[in-house]
Amino acid sequence: MFAIVWPIMLTTTLLFLAGFAVLIKGADLLVTGASSLAARLGVSTLVIGLTIVAFGTSAPELIVNLLASLGGNTDIAIGNVLGSNIVNILVILGVASCIYPLSVGTGTVWKEIPFAMLAVVVLAFMAMDVLIDGAATSIITRGDGLVLISFFIIFLYYIFGLARADIAAGEVEEASGRPSYRWSIAMVAVGLVGLVVGGKWIVDSAIIFADALGVSEALIGLTVVAIGTSLPELATSVMAAYRREVAIAVGNVVGSNIFNIFWILGLSAFITPLPFSQNLTFDVAVALAATLALFVALFIGRRHTLERWQGVLFIIAYMVYIAYLIARG
Repeated sequence: MFAIVWPIMLTTTLLFLAGFAVLIKGADLLVTGASSLAARLGVSTLVIGLTIVAFGTSAPELIVNLLASLGGNTDIAIGNVLGSNIVNILVILGVASCIYPLSVGTGTVWKEIPFAMLAVVVLAFMAMDVLIDGAATSIITRGDGLVLISFFIIFLYYIFGLARADIAAGEVEEASGRPSYRWSIAMVAVGLVGLVVGGKWIVDSAIIFADALGVSEALIGLTVVAIGTSLPELATSVMAAYRREVAIAVGNVVGSNIFNIFWILGLSAFITPLPFSQNLTFDVAVALAATLALFVALFIGRRHTLERWQGVLFIIAYMVYIAYLIARG
């Protein structure tokens, strides 16, 4: 038995390590390419972080949710989005701020973060059919999905306005000495592919390890899937913090959280109405609390800056949440 299992575990371990290598290199290429592309286009790195980077790093969540919706696995579709949003704030921003304090722009504090908070609130209202209408069950309908997508279109219109303002102001970083348009786009594309491939290898390996340890599939979905699909955001934001590209680090997370609910969950619900399990109500509350905690943290200590000690508290909060999930089963 051991002779059969040992080669599989060795291969899985090598795949796991290779996944991290590809993930890190992909993040490096993505951050470098995105920063260069922003300079070439004459827009801020925040705009690129909120759009190209956020959309690209949210690709795993999109793929998982589309497959889950088509397969009728609605708890995975909703749980993946909620879990990823919680990971994005408590873990990714927590780790990134430990590497380098994240100074957040005024626009992000008063517009983008509240917009991400609005996304969770809208989802909470849509999931309250039992409480608000007295229905037997709560369900996120196709109509709800179209409403979420409509909010996403409003967000894109807002980003388009930011880009126009950047170009008109002409206050973005000088593009001289940067890679050309083609090289910048190529680096972004290759980086995104690296993030998706590396992330998939890590998630697949983690599932094999979890099965070998006898961990339940439900717990795997709440932890491994949510964390695994957030690995691109983690790698990108950590690399951005290391390179002092703070706007990309923050924009990537905030943009991904908005994309996850308004676009990914909206599209998932439009494909297949999603029954909302009341067990997920607590997770909605945690997602809202995490977003609110991010907003409040920016007014404690150094103004509009997520400091290292706050990042540590975010990580500890996530560890407590994971402990609760394990206890809940």
